[in-house]
Amino acid sequence: MSKKKIDAAFVLQALGDPTRRSIVERVSKRPMSVTELAGPLDITLTAVGQHLQVLEEAGLVDTQKVGRVRSCAVASEGFAVLTEWIDRHKPGWERRLDRLGAVLAEPEGKD
Repeated sequence: MSKKKIDAAFVLQALGDPTRRSIVERVSKRPMSVTELAGPLDITLTAVGQHLQVLEEAGLVDTQKVGRVRSCAVASEGFAVLTEWIDRHKPGWERRLDRLGAVLAEPEGKD
């Protein structure tokens, strides 16, 4: 099965959910089992599995099944896509912020 290309919009959408952000935060510290992830989230193992599926498709989490335990760890592909997207858009954002700063620095009453 081939992997589909990940786009920044999908990565941002995946991170838009607070439960998924919590999962990414926790597995970025150390790999965890699905059962460990479900504990403090107060959601079912099925729901955790659905969140993990989205995070895997976004390239943010990798899972591996060893025996009966599915282990989850942070992945880098989705973060690389986000970094590239930010780097591509950052110069435009900085120009806009510089222009806004110039407008805000103008003395009042200047028409």
